[in-house]
Amino acid sequence: MSGPADPDERSGTGSDGPMDHRELTPAQAERLKQLGLEPKDAYFTPEGYLVYTEAYHMKRGHCCQSGCRHCPYGFHAKKGKGRVG
Repeated sequence: MSGPADPDERSGTGSDGPMDHRELTPAQAERLKQLGLEPKDAYFTPEGYLVYTEAYHMKRGHCCQSGCRHCPYGFHAKKGKGRVG
């Protein structure tokens, strides 16, 4: 395992999108497998954080109010606005 791997952790810096279709390292692929995730569900930032994609949030079906980077429900961590459900 490399770096933090808690769901929805964010680095706070860098791009807002997936890592340009970069290949997963064997350790990253194993971590996704351990978490029951597919490569389209999440990606790792260069710092090693696991970030859920919008597709995963939609599949999950509700907002966790954690201020996730790709929240499709409109929740904003600082403002707290959006659909929560």
